[in-house]
Amino acid sequence: MTDVVMPQMGESIVEGTLTKWLKKTGDKVERDEPLFEISTDKVDTEIPSPAAGVLGELLVQEGQTVQVNAVVARISEDGAAAAPAAPIPAVPAPEQEAPKQEAAPPPPPPAAAAPPPPPSQPAPEPVAAEPAGLLSPLVRKMARENNIDLSKVTGTGAGGRITKDDVTAYMKQPAAAAPAAQASVSTQPAPPPPTSAVLVGQAQPTAKSRIEPMSNMRIKIAEHMVMSKRVSAHVTTVHRVDMTRVAKMRAKHKEDFAARYGMSLTFLPFVARAAVEALRTYPIVNASIDGTNIVYHNEINLGIAVALENGLIVPVIRNADEKNVLGLQRSIVDLASRARARQLKPDEIQAGTFSITNFGSFGSVFATPVINQPQVAILGVGAVEKVPVVIDDAIAIRSQAYLALSFDHRLIDGALGDQFTGKVKSVLENWSEEVL
Repeated sequence: MTDVVMPQMGESIVEGTLTKWLKKTGDKVERDEPLFEISTDKVDTEIPSPAAGVLGELLVQEGQTVQVNAVVARISEDGAAAAPAAPIPAVPAPEQEAPKQEAAPPPPPPAAAAPPPPPSQPAPEPVAAEPAGLLSPLVRKMARENNIDLSKVTGTGAGGRITKDDVTAYMKQPAAAAPAAQASVSTQPAPPPPTSAVLVGQAQPTAKSRIEPMSNMRIKIAEHMVMSKRVSAHVTTVHRVDMTRVAKMRAKHKEDFAARYGMSLTFLPFVARAAVEALRTYPIVNASIDGTNIVYHNEINLGIAVALENGLIVPVIRNADEKNVLGLQRSIVDLASRARARQLKPDEIQAGTFSITNFGSFGSVFATPVINQPQVAILGVGAVEKVPVVIDDAIAIRSQAYLALSFDHRLIDGALGDQFTGKVKSVLENWSEEVL
């Protein structure tokens, strides 16, 4: 009998959600055959079977979140059916038992929170103290950005560890706890919450509508987008770029490139190469913000946004400044294909320092992309189109595109944002680097 465990998909990953079983009890499985899908704070991916045999009992159901290295199923290598008579303790049990040992109930409703402060007491001030135990980088980041005292958050993870859901639940408490505190002082029933405070999920299906829960990936995308808008002061500058030289270079080598390397030559690696040159010239655009400090990164790691069937992911090209157009195109194709096949590793979507999104591949002329935190800028690439332009008082046909740079105005001023985008524009309009 072989135990199938929840793998640790990266150093900071301490739990994962089993989103889908790809096999059923009694199915034959081969070693390394995809067995189930998981979702973590970092990536969604398929997990292969550790052995060949027959899949026995499933100890974790779809949608459950368990700690890493927990047993989720068993495989009978000799083909014998798994004995249902000796059940293994449910994997989620530690997450429910641990809080019990600390005399704290599982995720408490706002009304069950600690007694509210006296009315004269000001709002709780952020405290630097942190509870003992392992905290994921995501939890620390959420606490720092929202000024949350983690010692006041009840952990529902293994051993009382604080999870992302615990922090999210705590953030929702003040709005709900305020009426309760008022009621305890005045001994009058708390007034109903305002319409704007109604929680998501209250809608009821009708004959003309249906309700479906968001996928884990969509929930995380939603959280990340709202957090990015809340954290960064977004500004977008748009530059029109003459892509004629690049278009001619691409047309010249397109067929030979496909025959030699088995992949198409697109405009994206040219833009990525130009962005790298601009990042070298303006390294602050490759930086990030940590409180009141500026973190300058010595590496240029380009995040490339990849559209999936049910969401979006941004895998990272490490040391992009060391690659030419061929190397960048190869990396883009590799990461995009493995992202769509759910085969990315957590390390491949971390440590990005600047991102590029190619909405032009869907025909969009330009857009205002949202910054991929904790970065301070993202470059959007519009569709390359042949348009009539005036050159020296004469009308000519040129290949043009719009580049949209969204930047964090806390760190990057408008002049610098335009200078950076102008550098990208200059490299593309005066392209001289050979492709092959």
